[in-house]
Amino acid sequence: MSSSRVYNPLDKINLAKSIELELLARPPVPLAETSGVTGAGVYVIYYTGPFPSYAAIASPAPSDPVARPIYIGKAIPRGGRKGGLSEDASAKGDALAQRLRQHAASIAECSNLDLADFHVRFLIVDDVWIPLGENMLIETFRPVWNRAIDGFGNKDPGRRRKTQFKSPWDVLHPGRSAGINTTDNVALTPELLYQRIDDYFAGRPLAKLPKAIADQEEELQEEAEDAADEA
Repeated sequence: MSSSRVYNPLDKINLAKSIELELLARPPVPLAETSGVTGAGVYVIYYTGPFPSYAAIASPAPSDPVARPIYIGKAIPRGGRKGGLSEDASAKGDALAQRLRQHAASIAECSNLDLADFHVRFLIVDDVWIPLGENMLIETFRPVWNRAIDGFGNKDPGRRRKTQFKSPWDVLHPGRSAGINTTDNVALTPELLYQRIDDYFAGRPLAKLPKAIADQEEELQEEAEDAADEA
């Protein structure tokens, strides 16, 4: 029996899926080689290295059709949430290149990951649809750095550095300059984070983060969204 549901190509889920399919059709490139990227949009980062906890997603090649991303993000064009942009605003500027450079620098600075083990797919998207595309991709793939290990996308804490705890990502992957002078939380240990990763891939409830860390990461996420609104 055929479904009686009417297909609406403009339904937001179908629009989001179209962004997802278009992005996944793009070839992956090394994360270290994105300096020529222009515009704004969404991106998917893959890991192919030997870090033991990521064995479940470390595909031999990011072009593998079943490869699972380690992180998904977006880059909004300057002023992209204020409206009034020209039709081709997302094709201009370097918002995406800047974001990917930040990620590459974070990985290059840490002591237990190799930038050569990371690849990225990206798609320049009309600014109106960038958040929708990112949300769809995260819901589809549920990357571990989006869902279980917070902090990879955090920007330099600046004046808050002395009062800010190291993020879970910086505890698990130490060395990033943005996290060096932040404060340690003795309850946030690599062992706890390894357990969270194991729980995540096993489909179990995640080991709980210390409340101070969970509250901080939620606050930082809200600040990041506000900063995008004001850009």
